[in-house]
Amino acid sequence: MKKLITLIFSLLITFNVLANDWPHQNISKAVFALDIKDRAPINIIEELDNSLGKIYFFTNIRNLQGQRVTHRWIYNNKVMADVVFDVGGPRWRVWSSKNLWPTWIGLWSVEVLSADGEVLYQKEFNYINK
Repeated sequence: MKKLITLIFSLLITFNVLANDWPHQNISKAVFALDIKDRAPINIIEELDNSLGKIYFFTNIRNLQGQRVTHRWIYNNKVMADVVFDVGGPRWRVWSSKNLWPTWIGLWSVEVLSADGEVLYQKEFNYINK
């Protein structure tokens, strides 16, 4: 019995440490990528040159089942796109993509919004000249 309690305590500590590494209590992963394969981000990036015109934003959402979240793409303080998702389970992977014009150089951001408009998380990438 003592071994079982020790094991459970160790697992709880491990989970707590991992959860503390999450970007947000309801987001365990949020990254930009060049592609999505088998519902996972491929070629994770933080900067993109303007010879590549498409980027993905991947979010692993936790414990928001039955709610809606939005990926809001922002450039030069202007909303360029809102992509809305219905969260169907306790762990829900979603991604959106944006086709970028070569002239849209500079800092971009994506906000992950709750249904009531609260910013749960925000991440930036730099779109640069090749």
